[in-house]
Amino acid sequence: MCVNYRLHGRLWIEGEEGTFLGYGRVVLLERIRDHGSISAAARSMEMSYRHAWKLVDSMNRQSLHPLVEKSTGGRSGGGARLTKAGQEAIDCFWSAYGDFKEFLNQRSRKLDL
Repeated sequence: MCVNYRLHGRLWIEGEEGTFLGYGRVVLLERIRDHGSISAAARSMEMSYRHAWKLVDSMNRQSLHPLVEKSTGGRSGGGARLTKAGQEAIDCFWSAYGDFKEFLNQRSRKLDL
């Protein structure tokens, strides 16, 4: 009998405070970019606003430049916008993620158990 084993793994980038970027955090950044709001991004991920805000705050504190800028007030309420540094962080993570997945696929083909 031949068993087809595959390697699986998770990728994240750690900073001094612990996790800086990971799959879920990057998706949150993308949703903020797409929705223009932390609240709407959180809802789209079925996440509490409080949790989303804590993640954004953690990423902003660990980054040299803010990834998300929040605006308050106004007739239509506040909002949030992804900064250039935020988009660069997204791009960097997905590039590393693609390399990581390719490594897992290549190494899986070499499993001989």
